[in-house]
Amino acid sequence: MFQAPRGTQDTLPGEQPYWHFVRKKAEEIASLYGYRRIDTPTFEDSGLFTRTVGAGTDIVEKEMYTFTDLGGGQVPLRPEGTAPVCRAYIEHGMANLPQPVKMYYLSSIFRYERPQAGRLREHHQFGFEAIGEAGASLDAEVIDMAWRLYASLGLKDFKLKINSIGCPECRPVYIGALRKYFEALPLCSDCTVRIQKNTLRLLDCKNPSCQAQAQEAPQSVDYLCTGCAEHFRDLKRYLEMLGLPFEMDPGMVRGLDYYTRTVFEIQPLEEGGQSTIGGGGRYDGLIEEIGGKPTPGVGFATGMERIILHLKRQGVKVPDLPGPRVFIAWAGEKARQEAMALSQRLRTEGIGNITPFSPRSLKAQLRAANSQGCAYTVIIGDEELAKSGVTLRNMETASQEEVPADALVAKLKLEKL
Repeated sequence: MFQAPRGTQDTLPGEQPYWHFVRKKAEEIASLYGYRRIDTPTFEDSGLFTRTVGAGTDIVEKEMYTFTDLGGGQVPLRPEGTAPVCRAYIEHGMANLPQPVKMYYLSSIFRYERPQAGRLREHHQFGFEAIGEAGASLDAEVIDMAWRLYASLGLKDFKLKINSIGCPECRPVYIGALRKYFEALPLCSDCTVRIQKNTLRLLDCKNPSCQAQAQEAPQSVDYLCTGCAEHFRDLKRYLEMLGLPFEMDPGMVRGLDYYTRTVFEIQPLEEGGQSTIGGGGRYDGLIEEIGGKPTPGVGFATGMERIILHLKRQGVKVPDLPGPRVFIAWAGEKARQEAMALSQRLRTEGIGNITPFSPRSLKAQLRAANSQGCAYTVIIGDEELAKSGVTLRNMETASQEEVPADALVAKLKLEKL
């Protein structure tokens, strides 16, 4: 018996209302802030991620699904969404458009990691990227957009955490202080490599003992250059103006190497950073790293599965997906034929309907109409055929009326079905 691969899941029809609800709200928020959709390939050149996400990150070293294609190239499935959007920005000459260019995506993301609640090996992200503007006001708008998304979904009890990790000018001094601090401590095997290869990742280690040590590590905000310090002050002032409550988290670096200056996460109050529902930050060097001109950018991504998990935990009711509102019940072979013809006419007029394929009692058909949420049942039997009409039953009130067959479409349209 075949089963879905570990770390993946089927999204069954009963779950689709949650997905539709989240996608619809995400797209509404994106439109509200002036973002337009972009879709990038499911796989890219491996160099795109090793150069941007970082060769020393867990994503690149342990989690990427990489295969050799028939041409001999190394091709990874997309492990994150920002680098492909930036590649598309360069490839399609978007630097010539009015800046910032605002784009959003809804994509599958693939990472070989331990499956957990709300995070699978194939999971789905809603993300948005604003490329071409360096000011902290854009960072604040992106954070406001993320916060508004969760609020629009009916979610609550979250906290916003922010930090600044500096830029290439001031970060080397901070990394030196960080390395000096950790060199005097016992480290896990991964961090023994990270301390020389990718020092910032020491703050992102999941080992409990390393996490405890990271709490006492030097803080990036104490090493910011003048420009980064001013940018961070501006960001905090703008967030206060927008009425967004935030906390400083000096140990936050996020899991990707391309971040500069602003990083932020939105976390559930009861679970903390291990269950971050969404996060992002600024990546002013990423476009240049993959061959473009120096171009600032900032973005955010959130896991769809984690959103749905919290919708369920918080008891948020989502609307059912619309379905056919008319059920056509029939009795007898001639009525069956008339029901099939009527079903086709109604669908041609844009009226969705359900028609049984096998003979069943009228009582059973009415039960089926109720269970499928149909507002009306059209009944066709010998009596209706003799009168060239149908019986129209309101399933909510159980009232019935006879309707000429040629007047049924107009009648149903008046009911806005």
